[in-house]
Amino acid sequence: MKHVKVFLADGFEEIEGLTVVDLLRRAGVGVDMVSVTGRLGISGSHGIRVEADVLFEEADYDEADMLVLPGGMPGTVHLQEHQGLKELLEDFYSREKYIAAICAAPSILGGLGFLKGRRACSYPSKENELTGAEVVRTPVAVDGNIITSRGMGTAIPFSLELISILCGAEKSDAVRESIIFE
Repeated sequence: MKHVKVFLADGFEEIEGLTVVDLLRRAGVGVDMVSVTGRLGISGSHGIRVEADVLFEEADYDEADMLVLPGGMPGTVHLQEHQGLKELLEDFYSREKYIAAICAAPSILGGLGFLKGRRACSYPSKENELTGAEVVRTPVAVDGNIITSRGMGTAIPFSLELISILCGAEKSDAVRESIIFE
């Protein structure tokens, strides 16, 4: 079974984080919502309270096939400031494991130098922080092991692309059909 870690911080964009969790679980992917706050209860950017599955310090990353960063403010800032997450991202990047980010969160990857020479997209106001990237305005950009997306309105295409990468196009198409996404 494939396994994904989705990182949550206070102020994360709820649709971007929870759509990924929901659709990946529908596809049979194991998903952990990982809190970087030191507590399981998280408040999204629109005041929706979410209970994470595990604290960052207690999660097992050896089993993970992909790391996912939802956007939102100030959630993205909190993710960017977390030293342990930065080190984990660098480890995954060095081993060419999948890293995905949506909305403002691709700016974190830009700041770490992961986007140099790659196609990437983000929320429009964050495009200048995609350091070294060829900025594209497609709903989702896949370049090697890095997957980026633009925002809340692209959360479903982003999630379906993650399913396609992890489980194949047939599984992604089956989930697309089951949720009546045209």
